[in-house]
Amino acid sequence: MVSGRPTARPWLPYTAAIVAGVAVVTAAYLIVQPAADVGCTPLEVSSSTEKDVLLGELAERYNKSDRRVGDRCAVVTVHGLTSGATMDALAGDWAVKQPNLPRPQVWMPTSTLWTGQLKLLDEAAGRPAQTPGRYPSIANSPLVIAMPQPKGKLLQQQGPLGWGEILGLSGRTGWATFGRPEWGRFTFGKVNPYLSTSGLAATIATYYAAINRASDLTESDLANPAVTQFVRRIEANVSHYSDDIVDLLKDRAEADLLGAGTAAQTDMSAVVTQEELVYQYNEGELSPTRGEKPRVPLVAVYPKEGTFNLDHPYVVLPSASPEQRAAAADFLAFLQESPQQRSFGRLGFRDHERNASGPLVASVGGRGAQDLTYFDPPDPTVVKAILAGWGTLRKKANILVAVDTSGSMNAKIGDRTRFQVATRAAAKGFGLLNSEDQVALWSFSSETKQRPKSPYSEEVRLSAFDQEALTNEINNLHVEGGTALYATVRAAHRHMLDHYDQSRINAVVVLTDGKNEYNKDNNLAQLLKDVTLDPERPVKIFCIAFDEQSDFGTLDRIAKTSAGKAFDARDPAKIDDAFVKLVSSF
Repeated sequence: MVSGRPTARPWLPYTAAIVAGVAVVTAAYLIVQPAADVGCTPLEVSSSTEKDVLLGELAERYNKSDRRVGDRCAVVTVHGLTSGATMDALAGDWAVKQPNLPRPQVWMPTSTLWTGQLKLLDEAAGRPAQTPGRYPSIANSPLVIAMPQPKGKLLQQQGPLGWGEILGLSGRTGWATFGRPEWGRFTFGKVNPYLSTSGLAATIATYYAAINRASDLTESDLANPAVTQFVRRIEANVSHYSDDIVDLLKDRAEADLLGAGTAAQTDMSAVVTQEELVYQYNEGELSPTRGEKPRVPLVAVYPKEGTFNLDHPYVVLPSASPEQRAAAADFLAFLQESPQQRSFGRLGFRDHERNASGPLVASVGGRGAQDLTYFDPPDPTVVKAILAGWGTLRKKANILVAVDTSGSMNAKIGDRTRFQVATRAAAKGFGLLNSEDQVALWSFSSETKQRPKSPYSEEVRLSAFDQEALTNEINNLHVEGGTALYATVRAAHRHMLDHYDQSRINAVVVLTDGKNEYNKDNNLAQLLKDVTLDPERPVKIFCIAFDEQSDFGTLDRIAKTSAGKAFDARDPAKIDDAFVKLVSSF
């Protein structure tokens, strides 16, 4: 964030504004290709992770063809890496940032938003820009508001509606605005823009909707109080943020298989996402039983002001030799040919000219390219300013943090105890919260000499977030006793209902290394009933399991019942990553 703003997140100076969380949550892997034939030109491609598997398959198809570049063959290898992490590595020392991946000669991020930010980083470092121009697309996917079919169809019957009318104005009165009060409140899911291209694009789209233009968004527009209020009103209806749009949709698909009316289904009226993911959801590709289509499909709603297009650019980097540039040009031509474009279409992408296939339109209720208005990508300096200011506009949170202080926390992980590992990660992670959030701290184990009447105790009451005070209290907690997991979760959930704030995300965070060991309360079925989400007063439970002894399956059930999420950090090396993902939910 921009320095001098007390409400901004301290973890986001500009160079980290887009990639701070992305770099640590990246899942990178190689799509192995055959070794290059002697005399062939090797070409390394870095692809964003929503299309890397497909590009690996297409690269294999290319390598097995008889195409020649001049008098030579070319061998293409693809690795998958999130756009932000690739940008971060290209802006620094690639060998240090990504030691297990070869430096690419071609980069295919999700959007030219990333190429613009890399250009700014290069300029700030005083080096030639690696991404100075405009780039051709290999596929496209507009941003849409995805809604369960009955709700989406109802909105479509209202005629053209804008971003504010769908995501903002409806929040106060809920679905009564559209004649269906029995559907309750209107909330939607969105991915944190610091971590996700779709989240960033959604934020930019709301700014464009606020100024009622499709181009020329400026920094002066961002400072306009009316624009700020428009964006704040939309953010106020966020159910909770997510670190991963695919995970959010997978959770919804799992809930759908369990039947209508489950917590995850009734909590969010909509999700802002890419069109191709709506298609994949409807085709069952995101289902836990892959290929099993949902009972209630999603409908893609296209706001009247326009939407943002994720253009999947094809960027040949300066590190490419003349031979590699020639090979890259041939691989681009190959990807834009009809057989390969049909492969993109089978995953729900529009083609490189933004045309939608018939199956895509039929599946999501989509529109043809001629029926859509697209927002122009803003100048990179404007994108930078949007990210710098988002922390002051996003929906604030009420969070109760319950830290396990049972005796097992004294077990060693290397030269530190579990408690030391956990509390260090907690202090670091919660330092990413916004100063306008409200946070409470509880400790729990079982009844002890220090806590004879209850297995849990309030260490910090729910109040304005004070990082230093919270860290000091965490560090001074006493470790002793068993693990009264169920009793603590139930009481913490009840406490947050008693202190519910309609204007905030209300949540319980449970940090534990174990499973329930409290015989006075061992009824899991009753606990799940007690914490089941009330869509009118949602209190979501987020759990971090950070040791192999943790009962992750039970924690996951508790979290999902409340429409929250469990993070698996049973490998101690993953606990910092888990906290970044966790805090990105608020």
